[in-house]
Amino acid sequence: MSRHVAETAHRLIPSPGGRIHLVEQGTGPLVLLVHGFPESWYSWRHQLPVLAAAGYRAVAIDVRGYGRSSKPTATDAYRMLDLVEDNVAVVHALGEESAVVIGHDWGATIAANSALLRPEVFRAVGLLSVPYTPRGGPRPSELFARMGGDEEFYVSYFQEPGRAEAEMEPDVRGWLAGFYAALSADTMPAPGAPDPHFVGRKGGTLRDRFPVGRQPAWLSDEELDVYAGEFERTGMTGALARYRNMDRDWEDLADFDGAPITQPSLFIGGGLDTSTTWLADAIKAYPVTLPGLVDSHLLDDCGHWIQQERAAEVNRLLTDWLAALPV
Repeated sequence: MSRHVAETAHRLIPSPGGRIHLVEQGTGPLVLLVHGFPESWYSWRHQLPVLAAAGYRAVAIDVRGYGRSSKPTATDAYRMLDLVEDNVAVVHALGEESAVVIGHDWGATIAANSALLRPEVFRAVGLLSVPYTPRGGPRPSELFARMGGDEEFYVSYFQEPGRAEAEMEPDVRGWLAGFYAALSADTMPAPGAPDPHFVGRKGGTLRDRFPVGRQPAWLSDEELDVYAGEFERTGMTGALARYRNMDRDWEDLADFDGAPITQPSLFIGGGLDTSTTWLADAIKAYPVTLPGLVDSHLLDDCGHWIQQERAAEVNRLLTDWLAALPV
């Protein structure tokens, strides 16, 4: 049953890395929302009031290194183990023993590992856009280096400190606009166009392949200003640090090689999102890797920014799933 929804409240919560900024709305069972790259708590602006109206305490964080959360200087302060403990610290600082955790993009990977590593805290997990892929295989940097042939995969490009910052920071707003457009269903490059996930090896940039003068329907100028304003203030290094810890994560999580997540789970992906098409085998493996899976959905004609591109549909799927979870 819907109820009166209180206004959003901003808070700063002590965490192992300093402080985590969060925005909360509503009362009831805690639902922790974790964003991806390059976003902030603001990517959940369409979900906060709906979850609150459905009877949940909806809390969207700025991940360490983003927005108003702390930004440690050491690159290795952004390893997955630390981000999981940030999530645990938020739950406990809010006076709760447990929460449902839902993530998008990198946030989906953080949410998945939160559920894997701290099942006593995270009783269910929702994954948006990026499927769960258990730890395994070769060292990530070696795998990504082999991708692309004569081109360089964007993850490898992001891993070298300072390199991607030099592309992004002179025009943060323009870069973000292009990146959001490149991965949105209504503005992404046509099939056969140069792939914006790769960089030409002779001095190329990601931006070379972004759509020009095209803004996705889900993103207004005012909304873009919010995102740009945060990164213009903070810079991009904290956000990019996640990519620079993938080998450390691979080492840290060695004891969890191939481990399934057994809590009740949900997956929602975009039919036009490369995160779901490239990782189609991971989705097929869900009976083994996510044995507690309740629902899995691929939204036709949807890109990567799923909870913003298709807010109403995602909200319905989230609230239906949450309502069916055991209390």
